[in-house]
Amino acid sequence: MFGAPHPLIASASRFLPLPRRPLDVAGASGQVRRWYENELGWPTVPGDPPRLVVGVRYDVLDVPAEAGYAALRRLTPGSPVALHGDRMLFLVAAGSAEELPGLLEWLDWGSLPLDLVAIGAGGLMEAPSPPVPREEEGDAPLRVASPPPGRFGSQGAAVWLRPPEPGCEVEASLPTLSALGSGGDVPDLVRLVDTVATLCHRVRLRRTGAQPPALPAQGR
Repeated sequence: MFGAPHPLIASASRFLPLPRRPLDVAGASGQVRRWYENELGWPTVPGDPPRLVVGVRYDVLDVPAEAGYAALRRLTPGSPVALHGDRMLFLVAAGSAEELPGLLEWLDWGSLPLDLVAIGAGGLMEAPSPPVPREEEGDAPLRVASPPPGRFGSQGAAVWLRPPEPGCEVEASLPTLSALGSGGDVPDLVRLVDTVATLCHRVRLRRTGAQPPALPAQGR
């Protein structure tokens, strides 16, 4: 009465998909957080996506990506730079956010509406994914790729364009006000701010269809 099961019925279970394992979001976030805390000594806050505490080891200069890409072609390589949607984030020395208003006034940019924001103590920055280890990059130098025209968007996770180097003091590579007139290898915050302010102004004029005024002799 009860014979052997039909072969199609017996083998049906082999065609059923296995239950999917939930994504280990917390585990991935934890790995990213540990990389920043252990390799760089940068404080983070709980949550997903992982976020970095600004104002302790560095401040951030937040500019439109269009102006940021133009600035990268004019500035010497060195300090870390990240991209988050349509914004570019330049890491600068801690305390620079407090200096920015006075610095813009001194550079004659204080009276103009610039889409230029400094993030300092109490601020947070989404943590970009850690960079690929050097051995996996084939020892090729990191190159900054220009984005397709008109493709800036507000979506997307933060990514490094110039990642911080683990195993070294990142602070030594950050633009600082104390480098003004030093003539050494320390990046100059004044030059960075003047460059990005100039480019932010040009981007704004282009978007509004206005004609840029004649630039003064100091190079704007």
